[in-house]
Amino acid sequence: MDYLPVATLLVLLAFNVQVAFAIGIAALAFFVVSGAMPVQVFVQRFIAATQSFPLLAVPFFILAGAIMNEAGITRRMLHLAETLTGHVTGGLAQVNIVLSTLLSGMSGSANADTAVQSKLLVPEMARRGYDVGYSAAVTASSSIIAATIPPGIGLILYGFLANVSIGALFLAGILPGLLLAILLMIAAWVIARRRGYLPSRAKRASWQERWEAFKGAWLALLIPVGVVGGIRFGLFTATEAGAVAVVYSIAVGLVYRGLSWRSIPKVLSQSVLATAAIMLIICAANAFGFYMSWVGIPKQAANFIAGLTENPVLILLLINVLLLGVGMLIEGTAVLILLTPILVPVITALGIDPVHFGIVMVLNLTIGGMTPPLGTLMFVACSVTGVSIAKFTREAAPFLAVLLAALLAVTFIPQIALWLPSLGH
Repeated sequence: MDYLPVATLLVLLAFNVQVAFAIGIAALAFFVVSGAMPVQVFVQRFIAATQSFPLLAVPFFILAGAIMNEAGITRRMLHLAETLTGHVTGGLAQVNIVLSTLLSGMSGSANADTAVQSKLLVPEMARRGYDVGYSAAVTASSSIIAATIPPGIGLILYGFLANVSIGALFLAGILPGLLLAILLMIAAWVIARRRGYLPSRAKRASWQERWEAFKGAWLALLIPVGVVGGIRFGLFTATEAGAVAVVYSIAVGLVYRGLSWRSIPKVLSQSVLATAAIMLIICAANAFGFYMSWVGIPKQAANFIAGLTENPVLILLLINVLLLGVGMLIEGTAVLILLTPILVPVITALGIDPVHFGIVMVLNLTIGGMTPPLGTLMFVACSVTGVSIAKFTREAAPFLAVLLAALLAVTFIPQIALWLPSLGH
């Protein structure tokens, strides 16, 4: 009877029930069937997840990203990215990756980044002779950078659930994000050279052109710098940083004259819907987490994993395999919320830094979103571009190999993630 909710969850997911409803129904099954406590406790645990100050950062950063997109910042970033890398072989693919790196400090979401660039860049890449499947694969794989470079929403959720400094996680994500960008650019260059994809510019942009493009985008580029710097120097918390980002993004939108009163309802609507989707999963998972704690599943899982081996390297390898597998089947946010309370006690008992593990976990689950059968990034890219899942999977394979190489590097060379947070100590 203790494992009935787990079985219920797996059955519902197998029948393609929405993740939030599957988790909520499975949690409710425990309260209804077990009789261990009143059903009203389910409602209490469901609502309790909303009473968290750190989670206020999520809607703030989502709103800031929506404002920046509406204000036309994306096109300014695109122009800057093209002046930097448009002259390279496969120029638009390089621009795609650089744009993801620049935008990651605003959107904080790989899904949002995939959706924006699939609409903005993929049609232009197709018009210039790039295979649409290749273009969609570049877009989805480069959007994973948004999960690690601050302010990644997954990092905020992990910090809240694992009781880890969100500011430290933001710093820890910068170098892994840049590593992803470099490796993806190399992979895109190799493929573009083999296929004969031309640069998007006939010649390298002059430093004057680059300076003009930078001047057009520098106000937006200050957002991630301000967020990380403000948290690092104790000027505000991660939640307050989200509020600061909203106010600043409004100011930038007004300066660039891309924001108007008429666009406010659209921006608010997008933000509310995105926030509601995430919070529904968080609330359902909180009730499910209460059930898991009640029956002792985290402790049992920790004992099981620790019983396999006490070698931290092997433990991390096993956890990577587990997370990749689960990330292929369930939306990353839900997995993060469900598994963080289970896995963090295991890794801390073995002496693995929870900040380092947070980067590994978030990166892992985001990579899972690129893969069949249920990867959310894959579905977003395919639905917007009209590419078949089979073709996307073929084109994404080399980029997936590069992403896995980066994941292994971050996993087994902790200083890639921990070097920047360590500078303040």
